[in-house]
Amino acid sequence: MEGISDIAIVGIDENRPPRLLKGPYINLYFRLSHAAPKAWCDDFNQLMAKKTYAAKIKPDVGLFIETWVRKPEEVEPSLEELKKTVKLCSERYIKRIEAELNAAGHDHGSLDDEGEQGRLNRIVAGLNFDTPEK
Repeated sequence: MEGISDIAIVGIDENRPPRLLKGPYINLYFRLSHAAPKAWCDDFNQLMAKKTYAAKIKPDVGLFIETWVRKPEEVEPSLEELKKTVKLCSERYIKRIEAELNAAGHDHGSLDDEGEQGRLNRIVAGLNFDTPEK
């Protein structure tokens, strides 16, 4: 199974290759190595919204980064920026999941305490006391 840290830009969407348009821009559709989870996509979209050339991923698909540039020579710098953001987004996502797991682990600590109490209760219940003779 592929993980979050394996997400990478692996190429251009072969169904939507870059084309020079009449307007002053070029649409780019980069393909990810595998579909990213919705929360990862949302984080990516938030990070990229502040950039010169905004990029986005449709969270329901999570497989293509859509962006644009004005000139062909901006394609490579745009890709480098996207690669950095993909890496940062993956790191942030992993940290968030680890924090959630750690928080859940602390919850399990209280369950462990209840488990110890339960064990103690079973030991006490199983003790053989002398019964008074009648």
